Amino acid sequence: MAFPTAVNDQITDSVTQVNTKVIGDAPALALSFLTEATAQALANAAHNSTSAQQQNNMTAQAVTALCVKKLTT
Repeated sequence: MAFPTAVNDQITDSVTQVNTKVIGDAPALALSFLTEATAQALANAAHNSTSAQQQNNMTAQAVTALCVKKLTT
């Protein structure tokens, strides 16, 4: 302690330890949040890509069916 206070030393030591732990955990938490956000963004991109591919395949199938119909009639 830098100077004596009216607060019990055990209380101030406990608060100091908790504050130190929170400050020490901050970088790990920030990195885990970044990893989670990146994983979510990549999953959304993969889902959007799959959905777009399915829509394109449906359009191609419809065009093919229309062309076959035009050729046969």
